[in-house]
Amino acid sequence: MYKEIKGVKVWGSPLESAVDQAVTCANHGDVEQVLLMADHHKGYSQPVGGVVVYRNQISPSGVGYDIACGNKAVKTNVKYTDMKAHLPRIMDDIAKTVSFGVGRSNQEKVDHELFDDPDWAVYKEIGKQEHDKLKSLAKKQLGTVGSGNHFVDIFVEEETDDVWVANHFGSRGFGHKTASGFLNLAKGHKFSDKVKGERMEDAPTLLDLDSDIGDMYYRAMQLAGKYAYAGRDYVIGKVLQVLQADAVFSVHNHHNYAWKETHGDEEYVVVRKGATPSAPGQWGFIGGSMGDISVVVRGVESEENREAFYSTVHGAGRIMSRTEAAGKMNWKTRTRSGGKVTVDQMQQAIDSYGVELRGGGTDESPFVYKKLANVLDAHKNTLSIEHVLRPVGVCMAGAEEFDPYKD
Repeated sequence: MYKEIKGVKVWGSPLESAVDQAVTCANHGDVEQVLLMADHHKGYSQPVGGVVVYRNQISPSGVGYDIACGNKAVKTNVKYTDMKAHLPRIMDDIAKTVSFGVGRSNQEKVDHELFDDPDWAVYKEIGKQEHDKLKSLAKKQLGTVGSGNHFVDIFVEEETDDVWVANHFGSRGFGHKTASGFLNLAKGHKFSDKVKGERMEDAPTLLDLDSDIGDMYYRAMQLAGKYAYAGRDYVIGKVLQVLQADAVFSVHNHHNYAWKETHGDEEYVVVRKGATPSAPGQWGFIGGSMGDISVVVRGVESEENREAFYSTVHGAGRIMSRTEAAGKMNWKTRTRSGGKVTVDQMQQAIDSYGVELRGGGTDESPFVYKKLANVLDAHKNTLSIEHVLRPVGVCMAGAEEFDPYKD
């Protein structure tokens, strides 16, 4: 059950910095309700794990820089006992086949119908140069994963021995530049101006949905959502090829996005940043750390879920910042110093959990996250856990990679 703090509904243990941000969100715009899921922590303008319910408004800073970040998970027709001996080679092949890291281009050209989507016209309204640059970038990066907490994982469902594959990433540089561009326009700058971005402490940037710029942003956000779906589909397909497997079930969600939804008799814009939509019967994938379970869930019909505006967590939630865990980065030498988690500690933790790791840094180690089971327990009246998955293979960008907009 949630607690109500200064008008904000808070699940799990309240983090003061995130609650303060949520109160700021509640005091700006035409807001019906602000909520914090149990994995909440401080974010840019709107807390990660935060949900803000607006009337006819949308927040580009609330959706965030990684528009449509989310997860896709598939159950395969492969049994773990049949592939376990080959796992090291499989993880090597995934690391070679899928491009991870900041600014990466795909190793192969990917054609997709979304590049003919009519919503590309939004960028033509902004300017031909912006349209051409963004479309070119989107084509180059479709099917790449990025860095930070973005991953490709192989799981085993131990009750059935089934192998699952999941990934986590969003709309890449295309989404980031879209977010930055619309934040610029909202503040009177040109779309491509290089100005200082949102600070964590800033109040949300708001657009009226029926304004020209609000309509343009909403259409651009939807296009970024289609792009993120296409990228996650592509990466899952490449991993299935490596496994020589077929998908027999899939679940696919955004968790950085804004949805037009009807609750009761009212229509709202629900902005979820690091929060998974969880309407009754709706499937979702929620990832833990590389040393913890992940789960496939379904929303249930309950009073508490209605009060949550059918929202739940997107992960376990951090308890340690990246700098605290890995130390300060020296960009000249691309090394870190002063972190609380050593490489040896991290390696011991994942070895003991039985994970074959490729890439990843101590800032993504199991020590920096809450236990997912505890986080889910705070939402036990709103969801049903359908599948419990243990990671056996984790592939991420290398430890030297850092993406400030990982969420």
